[in-house]
Amino acid sequence: MRRYLFEFFFFSDIFVMSLVCVCGLGLTLAWANSLVTVAVFLGGVALYAHRFLFHLPPPKHPFLLKLLKRLHYDHHEDPDKLELLFLPLWYSVPQFVLVGSIVYLVTGKIAITTTFLSGAVLYHLYYEWKHYIAHRPIKPLTPWGEEIEKISFVAPFQERALLVWRDQSGHGSPFSDFSR
Repeated sequence: MRRYLFEFFFFSDIFVMSLVCVCGLGLTLAWANSLVTVAVFLGGVALYAHRFLFHLPPPKHPFLLKLLKRLHYDHHEDPDKLELLFLPLWYSVPQFVLVGSIVYLVTGKIAITTTFLSGAVLYHLYYEWKHYIAHRPIKPLTPWGEEIEKISFVAPFQERALLVWRDQSGHGSPFSDFSR
């Protein structure tokens, strides 16, 4: 297991996002002074693009199809290639900057923006980890882990209508199920 933890956390995209998360969580803890902070953090955890973008029907525009293929579909073709398994920084960093800018424009508060983004980045890392272990020869320790592993391999081949209890992508998460 130590080998897989090292491989995961020292993959460049994951390493950078982990540093961002640790810094954001540190600031969040320093600014945490109310239930609003906790609610904003959990809101950031619940919102993540995978749920809404990566399992849409394939786009018709060639550029968008190529982009979605690189960002998601290709990892189903070659799941052992880490460059395809994780979201690249050229996608995730601008996404977080855009979302952070919107949160800042709405709230006008850097503390709330940082807190929200910390939750979003933490959920991003959580998703990347569960996705990573689903594609590695790691025996899940819990029934929930076994279900996540099974879903990750079956999801691309299932009808979307069968994914009712999951997060509309086949990657079940009780955290994101509440935000539907």
